[in-house]
This record gives sequence, structure tokens and C-alpha cells, in this order.
Amino acid sequence: MSGSTDSLSRKISGAKDLEGVVRSMKALAASSIGQYEKAVRSMDEYLGTVKLGLAVCLRRSGPVAAAESRRAQQEKSVGAVVFGSDQGLVGRFNEVLVEFAVAKLKTLPGKLTRIWGVGERAQVLMADTGLGQVSSLSVPTSVNAITSLTGQILVEIEAAREQGDVKAVYVFHNQPKSGATYEPVGKRLLPLDQSWQDKLAATPWPTKMLPEVIDGVPKALQAFVREYLFVLLFQACSESLASENASRLAAMQRAEKNIENILEELSRTLHRIRQESIDEELFDVISGFEALTKHGSNT
Repeated sequence: MSGSTDSLSRKISGAKDLEGVVRSMKALAASSIGQYEKAVRSMDEYLGTVKLGLAVCLRRSGPVAAAESRRAQQEKSVGAVVFGSDQGLVGRFNEVLVEFAVAKLKTLPGKLTRIWGVGERAQVLMADTGLGQVSSLSVPTSVNAITSLTGQILVEIEAAREQGDVKAVYVFHNQPKSGATYEPVGKRLLPLDQSWQDKLAATPWPTKMLPEVIDGVPKALQAFVREYLFVLLFQACSESLASENASRLAAMQRAEKNIENILEELSRTLHRIRQESIDEELFDVISGFEALTKHGSNT
């Protein structure tokens, strides 16, 4: 009996330690969601400024690239940026994203030739599909680290386009929704949408003083396009990290509930065993007393 109670006590102690770890991870995930969502909102204002600069340049120079023919679309090579996770304990976060990305990519014209996988788990899943070569990139561990990752992705995309490896680039990531939920989304980065350029070029300037483009429109336009792509990738990464932590928060909440149920069951079992032990001891005392009383009366 003593061995059973000792074993249960050790299990309860271990479950309590695990519960403390889960609560710490839940608190960390909850705080991380806020900082990444704040990063997304802060970039919204900057994106508005970049769009104004693009509007001026497009109004002066016209669209960045003419619309492609149907045959050119079918023959062009496609690249994809997929934001996943390095760490686990996120449920089906990566599986849901990869399933969505693969389904979308299979419907696109052209051939998938390059994949930039952000996060080890997303990289493995995308490689298993056999759709294309996967370049490995690590998930940023903080908001400040997103900038360097975004810059690295842009450099590799530009190099791939210059070498003719890719002509169109898409980005896929999980986007946070209300509560601890998310949904996979996809967007074309390049080439820039023709109708979007026309609409942006028609955007009125917010003041009466029209701006002047210094050092030539082509150079400024190239800089604004690159900055526009930077913002889109930065926001995609931030939203992915917010979604990852939301998924981890939900997983930790489920784990915490399961641990509470296990602790409750173990505590009930320990209480029952201890009560049975006490009852046995009482029965032994009563039996001994009755035996002594009977023996005394006989003498």
C-alpha cells in the first residue's frame, strides 16, 4: 500500500511541475501575440506612405510591367514563400498552411521552381510534396529579427528573378483571427497586379502641393516597389508569428485542462487508497480488540 501511495505522490508531483511549465509557456505565447500584432499595425501606417510614393511614380512612368499573354503565363516559372514554424506544440499549424499552399499552387499557371520555406517544420512538409526545390530559412525569434529575414528573402527573390529562375512570386502564411484562431492566406507578390497599379496611379495626392521625384522616376519607382514588397513580407511574417503563438496558446490551454483532469483523478485515487489504508488499520484494531475481549471473557 505504501508503494502505491508513493508512486501516486510522485505522479502528482510530476504533473504539478508539468502544469507550471505549461502555464509559463501559455503566458509567453499570450504576450508574444500582442507584440507581433502591434508590429503588423505599425507597418500599416508605413505601407500607406509607401503607396503614396508608388502612386506618384506610377503616375509619371506608367505600369511597372505590361500584362503578360496567356502563353507567357503558362510558361513562366513560379516561386513561393511559405511562413511556418521551427518549434512544435502548435497543433496542425504547419499542416493546414502547407495543404492550403499546395492546393493553391497547383491551380496556378506555370511551373513551381523555387520554394522559400521559413521554419523547419514547413520546410519538411513542402519538401515532401516534391513540388520544387526548398530553401531553408529560420523563423525570427523576435520582432527585431523580422527585418533581417525579410531583407534576406528579398535579396534571394531578386537574385532568382535576375537569373531567370522565377518570374512570379507568391507568399503563403497563417493569418490570426478573433480569439486564438487563424486561417491560411496567400497573395501574389510579383509581378505587380496591373489593375492594382492603375488604381493606385489614380489615387489623388492628399495635399495641393504635388511632390517632385528626385534622381529620376525609374530609380525612385524601383526603390518604392522594393519597399512595398518589404512591407508585405514583414507583415506576412508578423501575422504568421502571431498565428503560431495563438495556436500554441490554444494547445497549452488544452494541455492545462488535461493536466488538471489528470491531477484531479490522481488525487481522488490517492485519497481513496489512503482511506482504504485507514479503514484496514481500524478494522485490524477492532478485530484485535474483539479478539482480546472474547479471550478475556472466556477466562
